[in-house]
Amino acid sequence: MALHKYSVNESNNIGLGQAGSILETGVTAVSGKEIVAITFLEDAVFSLLTPESGTSLYIGNSNNNGDSTASVTFPQGVTIFGRWSAFTLASGSVVAYLG
Repeated sequence: MALHKYSVNESNNIGLGQAGSILETGVTAVSGKEIVAITFLEDAVFSLLTPESGTSLYIGNSNNNGDSTASVTFPQGVTIFGRWSAFTLASGSVVAYLG
């Protein structure tokens, strides 16, 4: 796979989620995406939060170096940053920003 060399502005835009966003207000699985940030619109709990393949430094339910997020309530107004490929909410609503 050839790497694309981004300009500084393109790189910053991607890191800020300017590749789009997803509003999730239910328990529908979101997968196959490159998620760079998640903002909680109301208190939320994940039943699944999967770090992007090959990245073991981000919080999530698998391939992570910390505790599972399965029973953690993320409060309204908080934004977390990282790289995830999938998530499913158990409760709450979020905006997931794509990179």
